[in-house]
Amino acid sequence: MRTLSAAVTACCCHNGAMVDLSQLDSLALGPLDGRYRAVVAPVVDHLSEAALNRARVRVEVEWLLHLTARRAVPGAPALTDDDAAHLRGVVERFGEAEIAELAAIEAETRHDVKAVEYFLKRRLDAAPEGSALPTLHEMVHIFCTSEDINNLAYALTVRSAVREVWLPAAARLVDALAELARATAAVPMLARTHGQPATPTTLGKELAVLAARLRRQLASVERAEYLGKINGATGTYAAHAVAIPGTDWEEVARTFVEGLGLTWNPLTTQIEPHDWQAELYADMARFNRVLHNLATDVWTYISLGYFRQNLAAQGSTGSSTMPHKVNPIRFENAEANLEISCALLDSLGATLVTSRLQRDLTDSTTQRNIGVAFGHSLLAIDNVVRGLAGLDVDADAMARDLDANWEVLGEAVQSAMRAAGIAGAAGMEDPYERLKELTRGRRVDGPAMREFVAGLGLPDDVAARLLALTPASYTGLASRLVRHLDE
Repeated sequence: MRTLSAAVTACCCHNGAMVDLSQLDSLALGPLDGRYRAVVAPVVDHLSEAALNRARVRVEVEWLLHLTARRAVPGAPALTDDDAAHLRGVVERFGEAEIAELAAIEAETRHDVKAVEYFLKRRLDAAPEGSALPTLHEMVHIFCTSEDINNLAYALTVRSAVREVWLPAAARLVDALAELARATAAVPMLARTHGQPATPTTLGKELAVLAARLRRQLASVERAEYLGKINGATGTYAAHAVAIPGTDWEEVARTFVEGLGLTWNPLTTQIEPHDWQAELYADMARFNRVLHNLATDVWTYISLGYFRQNLAAQGSTGSSTMPHKVNPIRFENAEANLEISCALLDSLGATLVTSRLQRDLTDSTTQRNIGVAFGHSLLAIDNVVRGLAGLDVDADAMARDLDANWEVLGEAVQSAMRAAGIAGAAGMEDPYERLKELTRGRRVDGPAMREFVAGLGLPDDVAARLLALTPASYTGLASRLVRHLDE
């Protein structure tokens, strides 16, 4: 199918002349259509106004073909394969000229879906000589309210945007993060709980936690249902039943919606209630929020010196005035875009589930911002992928940090004392309090910790195990836990 992003760009005008927006970033009202257009361009083919109109044309075409194929309208001629090819070709060829033509029609109709109806009728008139298509004018949009077309068009465009753009990009990010987790599974790192030095872990294990969380949200998005309906002005098939009572209209509607690859919703008002959209956007927002957590954690690891930023890979100058700096802008940019995306997704989910009585038009305006929500999420994903690719692990910095915090072994020592006391060893009373006296509020180095352990009277095997322990080796099963990513 023809790509729309170039067509949309070419149709933008400035002072009456056709211009390329890629050269006019500063004229774009929003950053997605200006500064960041190259990154979010794939979304244009699915969630732009032009993409929505193409999907509307597709729904109208398929409805016409469906009605004739099922003989749902008595007296309507059977269409040939050539007729069907001509109609479907209207969708396949939808591009710059068609976008402009539809805009001109809508300027007269002041109604977007009515403009699509008239646009398609023109294509019927342009059918090859001998075709039955020109006789089908009044079957275009028959028994349809605008929302019959719109709900299906949105379901198709949102589904394709998720499956063809957003999910692949998000999956690539998770795969890159998982690979980094595997590569650093055994790299010891000082943990910080409440910002304070805590029981050591490994860098890979911490990254694996985030990868697993993101992967779980991806699975929810992958399971999303996309619902649709085509049942008339208030969802009752009233006009259908009066005009042609002999047709099983529920079956016609069900097979049509399912034929588009969507889930049929038999109970609606004039609108399909949009609950599926709210569910999908909630899942996407949770992915965004976990990714935000990743961005802030990696930013912090960079500030601690655990990661060095590869300037060439990051593709940035750094500070404009302090030449020594390489700012973690990829992760900061991601944070901001994730917050904007979540705000929009939350708003969509909260507002789309409500419509006054049988219909109001609030959803019409709201849904036009779906592409913006997707775009900011996609931009954040792109920044995190680029940011991760530009990181070098500084294991030496992590080792220095670990060696400066021997007090974190206090947990290990007092736990070993408890276990030894339970097993019958004498002199193991008050282990927590004794370690607290040694370690709280003070730094303890290796010799001091070993001296303390040696004086506890622990069983020889326990004492030997603790005397050999260092902050760098006190990581438990962390490196092994990363393997769960491959389950």
